[in-house]
Amino acid sequence: MSVPLSVLIFLPLAAGLVGAVAPRGWARWVVLAGTVGVLGLAIWILADFSLGSRGLHNVTNTQWIPELGIRYSLGVDGLNLFLIALTALLWVPATLAAALREWDRPRLFFFQMALAETAVLGAFCAQDLALFVFFFDLMLVPFYFLIGSWGGRQRVRATTKLVIYTLVGSLLMLAGAVALGVLSTPHGGHVSFSLAVLSHRILHKGTQEWIFLLFAAAFLVKAPAFPFHGWMPDAYRAAPIPVLVVFSAVLSKVGMYGFLRIVLPLLPQAAQHYQTLMIVIAVVSILYGSALAFSQDDARLVVGYSSVAQLGFILLGIFALDLEGKGAQGAVLQMVNHGLVVAPLFLIIWALAARTGGSESLSRMGGVAFRAPVLAGLFLIVALATLAMPGSANFVGELLILFGALSTKLAFGLVAGGGVVLSAVYMIRLYQRSMHNRVGGGVESRDLTRVELATIAPLVAVILALGFYPHFIVRRTEAATVSRVFRAAALAHYGSRPIPVSALTHGRGEAP
Repeated sequence: MSVPLSVLIFLPLAAGLVGAVAPRGWARWVVLAGTVGVLGLAIWILADFSLGSRGLHNVTNTQWIPELGIRYSLGVDGLNLFLIALTALLWVPATLAAALREWDRPRLFFFQMALAETAVLGAFCAQDLALFVFFFDLMLVPFYFLIGSWGGRQRVRATTKLVIYTLVGSLLMLAGAVALGVLSTPHGGHVSFSLAVLSHRILHKGTQEWIFLLFAAAFLVKAPAFPFHGWMPDAYRAAPIPVLVVFSAVLSKVGMYGFLRIVLPLLPQAAQHYQTLMIVIAVVSILYGSALAFSQDDARLVVGYSSVAQLGFILLGIFALDLEGKGAQGAVLQMVNHGLVVAPLFLIIWALAARTGGSESLSRMGGVAFRAPVLAGLFLIVALATLAMPGSANFVGELLILFGALSTKLAFGLVAGGGVVLSAVYMIRLYQRSMHNRVGGGVESRDLTRVELATIAPLVAVILALGFYPHFIVRRTEAATVSRVFRAAALAHYGSRPIPVSALTHGRGEAP
């Protein structure tokens, strides 16, 4: 039995609205119940997704604004299946962590958290370009209030930067979406923003190239990737940790997902044309993010800049454009992996700050592990997964990305490989300085509470499970991922030469 995706998307918003009119103390639990319900639906969709499935499942496709060719179109395939599951999973511990502390205007806070989940799920499920743009822009609204109203010091500066960067990117993408829908319409035809329809329409190479730049600007800002990351340090410092968990672990994936869902299938010639530029951005992001992560004393910014590096790896995999799609498969796997490790990292930083008088400075965190073996053990597992230790799903993801990059852009792949070494340096430094140095002044060396354990341990369990069986994700995403990158990869590999039948078969997600 299929799950209506509209229920999945709007259940958090419905819970937020109920919580907004419920008694003051009930809002948090109503919204938490909504996130748990979404997780249950996501697990149902995941269990119902058959191995090797092609095409969309759980489809909703009705007219929305027929005069403009806009449809309310939703669907699930291998490309967005695990990103939906990741969103549903991570919103539960983030909401639980928020529910167990007091907030000013709690009903409004939890309504904004619920609206944010609806916006992200809508962006992942949308199969109409205009609908995707709507949800993509909607994501900015709740996070503007969550950071601007409940953030820390300099939250006004942080939200100002966030709005300027993100809004400019969103407006550029809106212009690109309108241009894509209108300019691809054949003479005498009807405008359509359906991704399925647009994939069969033809745009001239020059038109593709300038539209590509509009989408790329929006997606690289959302990631963020170098040099579009200027909003990131202030926003990461100001955001409350429960908000930062989903902001960093989930929202950053929407941009990378947009490249795979929209840009590569609809603008393949432009993707091939700008392949080297995007790979340069990816490699610079890897090296820059790693270097800055190593030099930070603020634990949040260590994880923040490490995310810039990890998203550089994901971008590298997407634009490796290898015919077998190994780079893109690694990118999809790494999107999930990054979300699963960055969420417990921020929750662990929150727990450490509670033991250091509220400070998140590494210089004041030393010695916490002496009487906190559970905290130290869970932190070690997450740290080793983050640095892609063999035996972790992160290792498999980075390996697939590097295989894809080395097969098409050998020099860039070799340079990017240095980022693997750098990630080990900054993660070991983060772990050692916070856990095993001399006990800092005013540090309370105590283990996790039951509440802290309830938010962190389930995520660590998922990390361990995927370490044992990463193929669970790879096998279910392969067909959809390969088909999305194939046209651009074929242009990069064959140019104007005929494409062999064996390559065409593999491009449909079949074994050659």
